[in-house]
Amino acid sequence: MIHRRTAVALLASPLLLTGCGGGAEATERRTPPTPPVPTPTGRIEAPQAPQGIPGLGTARSAAIPERCEQAVVVTGRGKDSDRCTVVLHRRTATGWQAGAAWPGHNALRGWSPHHMGGDLRSPLGVYTLSDAGGLLPDPGSRLPYHRSRGFHSPGTGFEGEPLDGAFDYVIAIDYNRRPGTSPLDWTRPLGPSRGGGVWLHVDHGGPTHGCVSVAKAHMRDLLRTLDPARHPVVVMGYADWLAR
Repeated sequence: MIHRRTAVALLASPLLLTGCGGGAEATERRTPPTPPVPTPTGRIEAPQAPQGIPGLGTARSAAIPERCEQAVVVTGRGKDSDRCTVVLHRRTATGWQAGAAWPGHNALRGWSPHHMGGDLRSPLGVYTLSDAGGLLPDPGSRLPYHRSRGFHSPGTGFEGEPLDGAFDYVIAIDYNRRPGTSPLDWTRPLGPSRGGGVWLHVDHGGPTHGCVSVAKAHMRDLLRTLDPARHPVVVMGYADWLAR
């Protein structure tokens, strides 16, 4: 996500606008529902319902496609907070299983249900994850990986932190973009006013312009784990919204 550079550096660079903020569906093979099982006393006990994703309410859970077996859940601390927690969940025969919780950043001003370019808020929603890329060589990504010098991220962020390395690894969030293309592709199906270039990328120690960021090691983990055959999605928003 392009994050705050020096005011002049950010506004002057089309690439930065492309890179930071300016839907949805994974692999443990699912098995048929388990039939009721008689107990030693002869009483029939119905099988337990599959485990859902903690923190997600009925509406958010329903927005995750049936075929999705990998869901990156980004939980913001509040509507206007720039801090979040990122957890990769995997769907299994018994329900969703959570991985480790990783600290991260989202946009400076928090979250928006109607993201606009330059509003400094991350878009709420459930979005597919189709493409990846970065400045560094492919670390073993299962998603199509587009390496380019265009992922260079000069300047400083909102807290004066250097942005260098923020785009070493990125995963494009399919918000206002054309899946199947490089994260640097500028196509905006909703129009340029709705922003774009919303990514998962390497954390630089401060808030973003619209993206979500986690540590470099965690980005490598995501790249090596997210599998197109498992139809991965990101579910992103502040905690109260996700719980609805």
